[in-house]
Amino acid sequence: MQVTNASNAREVDPAGGRIQRSTSLVEDVYEAIFAQLMSLKIAPGSRITVDSLVKELDVSHTPIREALGRLEGEGLVLKTHLIGYRAAPQITRRRFDELYELRLLLEPHAAAKAAASMDETKLAVLQESAGGMARREGKDERLRYSNFARQDAIFHDRIMEYANNGLVRETLAFQHTHFHIFRLMFHSRVTEEALDEHQAILAAFAASDPAAAEQAMRRHIEHSRDRLLPAFD
Repeated sequence: MQVTNASNAREVDPAGGRIQRSTSLVEDVYEAIFAQLMSLKIAPGSRITVDSLVKELDVSHTPIREALGRLEGEGLVLKTHLIGYRAAPQITRRRFDELYELRLLLEPHAAAKAAASMDETKLAVLQESAGGMARREGKDERLRYSNFARQDAIFHDRIMEYANNGLVRETLAFQHTHFHIFRLMFHSRVTEEALDEHQAILAAFAASDPAAAEQAMRRHIEHSRDRLLPAFD
C-alpha cells in the first residue's frame, strides 16, 4: 500500500504486512499501528506486545517503541510500569456524553468566529482537508478509515485555529476527541454522512456567514453523536 504526503513518500501495509520502504521509519511504524488501533484490529484494552510488532512489521525495537510513545501521547496507548503497553480502553458512555457536550459548547461558536474572518486562503486549506477525506484511494478499508479520522481531526483543528482562540483549540486537542470517537464504530456510515455535513460547513464559510456556520457545525456534531450512540447498545 502506497501512502504519500507532501513531504514524505512511504509504503506501509497496515493490514499486518511488513514495512517495505521508508524515508521515515518511525513515521511508517506509527502509521501502521495507528491504522490498526483506529480500525479495531488492535482491540481497545488489549495488550500490545513489542516483540510481536517487531516480527509483524519487520523492524527493530527502537522505531516500535518511539511510535508507541507517540501514540501514548495521543491517548491511544497506555504504558504501565513493569507490564508494558496496551491499547487505551474504549471511552465510556459518560465520557462520550461529556465530550459531545464540550464540543457543542465550543465548536459551533468557534465556527461562527472562523466564518467571520474567512478568506480565500483559509477556505482553500479547509477545502483541501475536506477533499482528502472524500478520496477513497487503495483497497484497504482500515487504512482509509484511519486516514479519514486523522483528516477529520485536522479539519476541525484548522477551524479552531481560524477562530483565533488558542485556549479553546488546545482544550479540544488535548482530549484527542476524534481519535477516541472514531474508535467506537468501524463503519462506512460514520464517514459517508460526515462528508455531506462538512460540505454544509464549507458552504457557510464560503459565504462568510457566521450564523450558517454555527448552525452547520452544531448539526454536524449532533448527527455525529447520534451516529455513534448505537456503539453503547
